[in-house]
Order: sequence, then structure tokens, then C-alpha cells
Amino acid sequence: MKYYLIAGEASGDLHGANLMKELKKLDPQAEFRFFGGDLMQAEGGTLVKHYADMAFMGFFEVVAHLRTIKKNIAFCKQDIDGYQPDVLILIDFPGFNLRIAAFAKEQGLSTYYYISPKVWAWNQKRVLKIKRVVDHLFCILPFEVDFYKDWGMEVDYVGNPLLDAVAAFKPDPDFLTKNKLGDKRIIALLPGSRKQEINYLLPDMLAVADQFPGYQFVVAGAPSFNADYYQQYLKGRDLPVLFNATYDILSNAHAAVVASGTATLETALFNVPQVVVYKGNPVSIGIARVVVKIKFISLVNLIVNKGIVKELIQEACNLAAIGAEIDMIVNNHNYRQAMLNNYDVLDGKMGEPGASAKTAALIRKYSTTSQP
Repeated sequence: MKYYLIAGEASGDLHGANLMKELKKLDPQAEFRFFGGDLMQAEGGTLVKHYADMAFMGFFEVVAHLRTIKKNIAFCKQDIDGYQPDVLILIDFPGFNLRIAAFAKEQGLSTYYYISPKVWAWNQKRVLKIKRVVDHLFCILPFEVDFYKDWGMEVDYVGNPLLDAVAAFKPDPDFLTKNKLGDKRIIALLPGSRKQEINYLLPDMLAVADQFPGYQFVVAGAPSFNADYYQQYLKGRDLPVLFNATYDILSNAHAAVVASGTATLETALFNVPQVVVYKGNPVSIGIARVVVKIKFISLVNLIVNKGIVKELIQEACNLAAIGAEIDMIVNNHNYRQAMLNNYDVLDGKMGEPGASAKTAALIRKYSTTSQP
């Protein structure tokens, strides 16, 4: 079968790659064409557009790049029409993907949505559009099943694909030696994968390192950038920026400062105490505070429905606050242990690995039964 996948950011690239891997096991003749990134490209097929050229964070940034986004959508529709896939698989990235889903519905194309848009956070009436334009929705957060049920929509809960990625990870035994990290305990800095995130968050993250000379700070570099890009932020600091090594960094970390997003959950799954940070354009944040309907922004807190990790947002996301939280994590044993105990609760809610395999099997099942 011919599969067309669309992932618009780094986490989607990871989950798309794992899904492709499982689809190939079930369908040895599988052909892939996709919007995605390096991980998906490593699984084979044709990369049409890299997510680094597509990911815009925040309301203001989306408006500012509206012309580019519209061009990407038009190009994607044209490319799908030319490829004539048997199956369209959309991975998160709702602003883009729901428009493509509507187009696919008009074309009579089987459309599967992997990783639900976060409609439970804001604009819940989007569920009505999802019901109209998506054939099957695969959810990865346990509370999403009941949310969609309340809107009269049946979905498939497949578990969380991050469990697959973490379970498949094999740590490099020579990681510390190879990267000359020495004997100091490591504090991981995960500033995100988008330019806007890095620009807003990394300067304060790096400045925190100056407050803790007894620790080795390590930056997890985004795969869509190179070492030279990060030099503008380092400003002479001799801190390593390591690429394609996030899990090795986390598996050796004592604490972490993490941009809100998928990485917060990955950090928790590696049992690393963390502080979650988020900062953006003031206009975008102002709009978000009006329309967003959730108590927390990090996946860790959302899944447990409890503030188990500190979230520092916008004005609260500053050098003093980040430093104070890191100090609590590394120097207050009771505080640190309470966070680790709450990670155990999170683990219980997350379940077992296998999301990618379950999703692949369901896609094959639904797509073969729908064929004449």
C-alpha cells in the first residue's frame, strides 16, 4: 500500500518513524511519502518537506507566517493529489493537518489521525470538524477517550508512543567518556526544537549554569540545527551542545530544565526531576491565557492531573525562578523524592509500550476492510 504521512515537528517525526517501522512489518510492500524529518527519512520513502521549514509556535508567529503556511498547505494538497496514496496518516500538528484532512475527505481518501489534536485544551468545538473529516482517531493520552466520548465520538486508545521510543533506547556505555563530560553530575537543558523556543528559553537556561559551577550542564541540540547555530547563545561558555543524544543525556542526568512539550514526558519517563519552562511572544501568550481551558501546560502534570513538576510560564520564567527551582531539586532531598514518587504514579497511568504496533495494526485492519 501507498502511505502518505504528515508530521510537522520533531516529536511527530519520532512517532512517525516508529509507526513506519511497524507498518513495514505488517506490509512489506509499503511505500511512504511524507512531510517529516530525519528519523522518518531513515525509515525509507520520500521526504517531501522537512518539519524545520514548517513549525511556527504561537498565535502571533502563525499570523506572521500565514503566507508561508498557506503555500505549504497548497503544495501538500497538490502533492497528495499527484501521489494518490491508499492511506493518509496525520500526526498531531492540527492547524495544518485538519485542513489537509478536510481536503482528503473531499477526495474520498482514507484518513487516519495519530495523536489527537489538543482540542481538550481550547476550541473544543473542533471535535465536530474532526468527526466530519477524520475516519479514525488514535489517542495517546488516557483522559482523551472520555473527552471524545462526551462529544459522541468513538476513538481508539493505543497508549503512548514515547513508551516505545524509551523502551527501544539502548544507552551508549561510552557516552560520558566520548563527550568528555567528566565526573560532575549532569543537568540537562532541553530548550525545544523550534527557533522561537530556543530564542526565548535558552539564554536563561544557560545563565542558570553560571549559578551551579559544581554541575555539568549539557544542551540537547535540536537535529534541525547545527553547532554553529548555538554559538550565538553560548557567548563564550564552554558548555557541550550534543545532537541526536537526548536520551543518552537524560539517562545520565541528575536534573533538567525542559521546554514545555513532549520532552517533559520523556524526561519524567527517564526519572529525571525537572522544571518546565515556557516563554513566547507576549501577544500569543495573552491570547492563550484567554482561550486555553487547562490547569497545566506540561504533559506530566496533565496526565496525573496534579502539579507534580513546577511550571514557569512567561513572566515567571526567568533566571531567578529557574535557579531557585533547580536548587530545590538538587539540594532538597524531600522535594526531590516527592517528585520521583509522583513519577511512579505517572508510570502507572502511562501503561505499557506498544502504541506504534497497535496503531499500525489498526490502520492495516481499517484500511483493508474498507477496500472493495
